[in-house]
Amino acid sequence: MQTQSQVELGLVGKVVLVTGGARGVGAGITRVLGSLGARPVICGRNADNLADDLRDLDFVSCDVRDADAVEAMMDEIIGRAGRIDGVVNNAGGSPFALAADASVRFASKIVDLNLLAPLAVARAANAVMQTQPDGGAIVNISSVSGHRPSPGTSAYGAAKAGLDNLMSSLAVEWAPRVRVNSVVAGPVVTEQSHLHYGDDAGVAAVGETIPMGRMATPADVGNAVAFLLSPLAGYISGSTLTVHGGGEKPAFLDAATAGNAV
Repeated sequence: MQTQSQVELGLVGKVVLVTGGARGVGAGITRVLGSLGARPVICGRNADNLADDLRDLDFVSCDVRDADAVEAMMDEIIGRAGRIDGVVNNAGGSPFALAADASVRFASKIVDLNLLAPLAVARAANAVMQTQPDGGAIVNISSVSGHRPSPGTSAYGAAKAGLDNLMSSLAVEWAPRVRVNSVVAGPVVTEQSHLHYGDDAGVAAVGETIPMGRMATPADVGNAVAFLLSPLAGYISGSTLTVHGGGEKPAFLDAATAGNAV
């Protein structure tokens, strides 16, 4: 794995926990941080999911929905590294399920994973960071689903909206020693894109609806995370950084019969 970049963001040697860092967006974040000289610690359910280029990195097994397991994970990281400089709350997601068809138990599990689990991880990290001379930084990976209708993943969208509000509150409560921010990601191409967008043609079609002409890559999200963790963002806290390629073209523009519809 590449461990040094020509870009210097002040992350060399920084210990950064990435939940769900073994695959998808999380793996992209892990790779970016590693390329900048940081020391990523991957949190996942099973080390068997690690890509070959990530197998030499620190790995801790944890179900982040279990608050006791999260505390034990943090103790293990501190035991290994002696500190924790950053946290990326990336673990999350949701299968497609219409609200009228999904059970309350299903919705509860989605909220647990996407809202309550990041809170548990952030709380455990903050307890350590508050004692460190340089404090620390926490970045939550949120979604545009929390800022617009999210049909088929309504509990997920609601949880992400809650996550961004939670972030703004924690940024006030834990300042000035700990900074807390969110990356609000749009559609991202990963190994599981077919579950949401279909085949390659579907991914390409979705990309064409985005002003930048493509969906994001995991590295695009990772670059934003690296900035928010770095000293360059030392005065940025309580903020959402939107990484969505310009957003979604309003549907009325295609439906309108007037050429100058605004």
